Amino acid sequence: MAGHPAACPPVNIADLRREYHRAALAEADVDPDPLRQFDRWLSEAVRAELPEPTAMTLATADTDGRPSARIVLLKGADAQGFVFYTNYASRKGSDLAARAQAALLFHWVELERQVRVEGPVAKVAEAESDAYFATRPLLSRLGAWASPQSRAIPDRGWLEREFAAAQRRVGADGESVPRPPHWGGYRLVPEVMEFWQGRQSRLHDRIRYARDGGTWRIARLAP
Repeated sequence: MAGHPAACPPVNIADLRREYHRAALAEADVDPDPLRQFDRWLSEAVRAELPEPTAMTLATADTDGRPSARIVLLKGADAQGFVFYTNYASRKGSDLAARAQAALLFHWVELERQVRVEGPVAKVAEAESDAYFATRPLLSRLGAWASPQSRAIPDRGWLEREFAAAQRRVGADGESVPRPPHWGGYRLVPEVMEFWQGRQSRLHDRIRYARDGGTWRIARLAP
């Protein structure tokens, strides 16, 4: 019928596939410390100018074991663990208050790589959250005050009015916006890390690090 766009043919997603062939990952090539190995891969992702190299899936579970996952941004990675920031009253914050364990997943599609991280999670020190919050753009800091993250709201207009109200409260001295008490950082301390490199014929390389006291045990996993 005139005026109606032509229907798109259905896509058979079962037939969508690609071969992986960019690189290999051998036990002899990885760093004995998974945090240093991660830093190596993250640096390569940044140098490759991937669109969001620090984007990671954060998976949590509630008191009944129901899982939930979302994308967050990595804001720190060192020998102490992986740091991200959020609203403590959000669904992820509620999950972590009930079960202080989580998993992270980095997927660098263009490099045919994944990194999985699992371990306990705890809030970072308030001073650390304050220091990071102060580096955020002004509008992002105002947004942290305006948004009751994960809660149902009437409509978009309500959120925009809350944001405008936050701007009015700040006034001309916008640069001194303090950190909301319900907003801050978490640190995941890795107990298990896995590095995945795509290979041909789906015979992918998987190198797992498992914490054993003060050392790391390295093993190859079947793809």
